[in-house]
Amino acid sequence: MTVDELARRAGMTVRNVRAHQSRGLLQPPQVRGRTGYYGPDHLARLEFIKELQAEGFNLESIRRILENAPEASPQEALDFTRALTAPFSEERSEIVSVDELAERWGEQATPELRRKVLKLGLMRDLGDGRVEVRTPRLQRASEELAELGVPLEAAIEVIRVLKRHSEAVARAYADLFVERVWRPFERGERTDSDWSDLRDALERLRPLAAQSLLAVFQVVMTDTVEETMDRELGRIAKRGKR
Repeated sequence: MTVDELARRAGMTVRNVRAHQSRGLLQPPQVRGRTGYYGPDHLARLEFIKELQAEGFNLESIRRILENAPEASPQEALDFTRALTAPFSEERSEIVSVDELAERWGEQATPELRRKVLKLGLMRDLGDGRVEVRTPRLQRASEELAELGVPLEAAIEVIRVLKRHSEAVARAYADLFVERVWRPFERGERTDSDWSDLRDALERLRPLAAQSLLAVFQVVMTDTVEETMDRELGRIAKRGKR
């Protein structure tokens, strides 16, 4: 294919094709005489770039992906990238207005409290008086705690502690994946099948990480509640003997 034919089949302009090539996103054509000819691999690469752009990646991010996954076919690289950037939860975020959020929080909805929540990364300010609640489940838990008489600020402080410890757990699993799965993969001669196996390993890590964290937390929570109540009941018993 000439550059004009390639652009037509890819659904883009010749100018865009040449721009991608100058950025290093598209491999050079085979030159015969004074004409450059492109093949199916070039078309597949352009379609891959368009799909990644549709997924929200900018051209610089796409360039890094292509540099780090040169052996993978465009489809395998796209599948792996999707697995890599997919959220670790199927829970959908919720877009609400600041006024609606204030109504939910009641009198505790101070600007300072909202700043704390935004800093924790649990919400994102979208502008125009709207925020994205990244985990509505956590929002509902905070509201239920408020109904039990727990101030919202106290609930957010507990969430801050949970987030700090969760970051350590997430880092442990990420390091485990890199050292035990990614590094051996990086050292080997990679094929499309290898990229597929790597993607499968990453997707299997998601439920394993969540299940392990929940299982350990449940054991620790059980022990902690028992120890705490034993201490409190013992304190009450001692007070009654006085």
